[in-house]
Amino acid sequence: MQSFSLLKPYFKENRHLIFLGLVCLIVVDFLQLFIPRIIKWTIDDLTAGSADPAALMRYALYIIAIAVIMGIFRYLWRHCLIGTSRRVEEGLRNELFSHLQTLSPSYFAKAKTGDLMAHATNDIQNIRMATGMGLVALTDAIVLGIAAIGFMAYINITLTILVLLPMPLIVLGTRFFGKKLYARYQGVQASFSNLTEAVRERFAGIRIIKAFGMEKEEAAFIETVSEDYIKKNILLVKIIGSFFPMMLFLANSSLAALLYFGGRKTIVGLITAGDFVAFISYLGLLTWPMMAIGWVTNLIHRGRASLDRINKILETKPAISDSECNKSSVKHELLTKTDLRFEKVSFFYNHDNKNTPVLSNIDIKLKHGTALGIVGPPGSGKTTLASLIPRLFDVTSGNISIAGHNIRNMLLSDLRQQISFMPQEPFLFSGTILDNILLGKKNIKNADLIKAVKRACLHDTINSFKNGFETIVGEKGVMLSGGQKQRIALARAFLKNRSILILDDPISQVDMETGNSIINSIKSMSKDMLVIIVSHRLSALSFADNIIVLDNGRITEIGSHFALMEKNGYYAKTYHLQEVTEDINAN
Repeated sequence: MQSFSLLKPYFKENRHLIFLGLVCLIVVDFLQLFIPRIIKWTIDDLTAGSADPAALMRYALYIIAIAVIMGIFRYLWRHCLIGTSRRVEEGLRNELFSHLQTLSPSYFAKAKTGDLMAHATNDIQNIRMATGMGLVALTDAIVLGIAAIGFMAYINITLTILVLLPMPLIVLGTRFFGKKLYARYQGVQASFSNLTEAVRERFAGIRIIKAFGMEKEEAAFIETVSEDYIKKNILLVKIIGSFFPMMLFLANSSLAALLYFGGRKTIVGLITAGDFVAFISYLGLLTWPMMAIGWVTNLIHRGRASLDRINKILETKPAISDSECNKSSVKHELLTKTDLRFEKVSFFYNHDNKNTPVLSNIDIKLKHGTALGIVGPPGSGKTTLASLIPRLFDVTSGNISIAGHNIRNMLLSDLRQQISFMPQEPFLFSGTILDNILLGKKNIKNADLIKAVKRACLHDTINSFKNGFETIVGEKGVMLSGGQKQRIALARAFLKNRSILILDDPISQVDMETGNSIINSIKSMSKDMLVIIVSHRLSALSFADNIIVLDNGRITEIGSHFALMEKNGYYAKTYHLQEVTEDINAN
């Protein structure tokens, strides 16, 4: 039941609409109860021979008036209650998305995208149905059911007791099937998540599938996942398929009892023919509440299963947050001088296994207006070191400070406002080139935009496109080459223009000439900011004030380009090897 607390803020916010909607729904329910009374009067008049056209017209107008009023109030309750369920749906989806954005990269390394998509679509839709039509059906079951029984008892109490004998069986059946419904809905939702992820992943990798001629194998895999989803749904349908026929059987049993016992009472004159027909009408009205019990059970258990899944995500705490910040600390404005210090920094991806550190005892001092190059063999910890600065991951031990401020004592928003970061694998959204460079930034001067684009050696490329900046890049930039995507990501980082610029392998996908032009731009920018570059192309780092060589998470060499060349270690040998390779490629 703890998961239902998620809905309290939305119910509280919309309590006036919910109250109005319930009042209108109750009015509609009670108006329905008067129609059988009008039918009773009509039949009694007809059987007594006292009916005349004026009386029949009057009864007909009563029913038309009730129908009109019911129509108005039905519109109002649907607007209020169903509208509220839509607001709950919107609020939960926004809350889920906002919370997911606070979670750390380590969470998304484990979570499946298809699973998260299922939460944001199917699960939230189930919750909407439970809070909308579920509330309506529950109100109908209580109000209409009790009122119908009251009107039936007014006609004949003995007959009412006889037709209500199946009710205890409905309660017992609901409890029995309810537990099974919840468990099987959980299974269906989990299977739907797997199916969504499988389909999403294969759509994303469709080019690889085609290139390797794996269409049949992948189609067979999707068929297997689909079959599992169908099997889970069939198990659920077996429960629902048993539940609703049971409800219908019990409802028809009441009708059979009414026809026999009620018919006999009518014959002997204990009730009139009008009472008998009205009783049948009330039983018909009571059938819906009886069925509504089953439907409500269905909706609530479906919604509860989905709510538990959503709640599990919302209860997940981000591994990196502002919780360590001192509440009395002053908000950090954009810093003009960003000296950076690593003090005995170590890092482990798995804190439970500290035998394999990714970084160990890193100690560096960097001054504003300088450039640091980071090199090393694959898996040496270069990208991890760069990712620690904006706190995409947190250090396991040691400290990182900017301008004397420990980054753990800075709000994440303040810290990341100091940094322009380009990751190793640039990501583009499926909009235009301009959208991807601006990335939501507004009021950008055109001169600043052009300057950033030129620094990334992208200006001529954009002008070569028919639609220029408005060129659609496609999903993940599929319409562009790797080098073009990388330069768009570079322009995005340059446009942000912060005091710390972190670039992870920024020229890996461009030719030598373009790469040299980009490096010259970065070199000129390093006079006004702190630049940190990770690169496998060592010639791109020769301008850096300091270069560190990482190997197995440790700094094995440090110094300027010329100092490292004199040491004749990893850096010098790799540099000479790359020079030879570049000369061969040039010839």
